[in-house]
Amino acid sequence: MSIEFTAFPRATEGRGASRRMRRVGKAPGIVYGGTVAPTPIELDHNALFHALRNEAFHSSILVMKLDGAAQKVLLRDVQMHPFRNEVLHVDFQRVAADRKIHMSVPLHFINELTSPGVKVAGGLVEHVLKELEISCLPKDLPEYIEVDLGNLQAGHSLHLSAVKLPPGVEPIVPKGEDPTIATIVIPKVMTAEEEAAEAAATAIVSAADVPTTAQKTKEEEAAEAAKAAGGKEAVKPAAGKEEKKEKKKE
Repeated sequence: MSIEFTAFPRATEGRGASRRMRRVGKAPGIVYGGTVAPTPIELDHNALFHALRNEAFHSSILVMKLDGAAQKVLLRDVQMHPFRNEVLHVDFQRVAADRKIHMSVPLHFINELTSPGVKVAGGLVEHVLKELEISCLPKDLPEYIEVDLGNLQAGHSLHLSAVKLPPGVEPIVPKGEDPTIATIVIPKVMTAEEEAAEAAATAIVSAADVPTTAQKTKEEEAAEAAKAAGGKEAVKPAAGKEEKKEKKKE
């Protein structure tokens, strides 16, 4: 099923023009590629925003209607506002039927819960890759690639070489590498002795960080004694004055 959308030619360019366009519910964009010069376009913002929420819109050949003509394009880039649900700019690329394209296609994992590693061993599935870079002709581009985990055992991994790719689709990976797609790991379960040891270690650390009441009392007593001693020394007359008093008495 092809996904269609409508675009309109954009006569003005620049930041100011783009801001005015967004204020009236339009989103600026551009379509490039092929033998035709890049063409500035504008789209209805709400329609585009809802289309972007569809996974297939990002990884399918789209049919763009522009000036009464239909052309096949790919979504190449989307710029979003940092904190508002607002599309700032969107890029599309024209595609030719006889030229291969490079795309990132999402991976859909099936039979996770029925795999021996999960159902029997109680493991957890970790998705190492969530999408795959591929090369193919436009007619062979899949919306997604299905990854079957039905036979995956605990402690084992599924590599790219074990994934069945659609006809005409080639993965783009470094030569000689076979990346991991998913793995099943067994969560560590602490024994009663390990839990008790961890609790004891936590208690020791907490006790060392917080002084006891006895320690506080000793520190307070020492501080009061030092304060009292300092007060007596402060009123003690100087040695010179004592000698003068003694001479007067004589």
